[in-house]
Amino acid sequence: MSIDNDPRRPQPFPGQPYAGGYAEPARRSTLRRFLGGSPAAVFAKLLFLSILVGAVMAMLGVTPGLLFWHAYDAVRALVDLGLDTFHDFGRWILAGAVVVVPLWLLSRFFAVSK
Repeated sequence: MSIDNDPRRPQPFPGQPYAGGYAEPARRSTLRRFLGGSPAAVFAKLLFLSILVGAVMAMLGVTPGLLFWHAYDAVRALVDLGLDTFHDFGRWILAGAVVVVPLWLLSRFFAVSK
């Protein structure tokens, strides 16, 4: 029975025992981990997707500037809606405080006197 101890041979499962001991886990560079693959492969994927999305946008007549202004208008409308809600919410707080704060003060005065 012969045991293959060739260090150049890739091990089937990193970290699992084999004839020569334990295989070292594969180390990946920080850049590869951040990008999710090799820089060239990621660049090629992004280039392909950019061409595809650009072609679809051109067919629909959408430009980056128009897309930006639509997004800006949508965010602005949401902010305005949110501020209107806070304005109403502020009225509710004020109306409730007119009743709650004097009652709380009265309860504190009577609690101190006991």
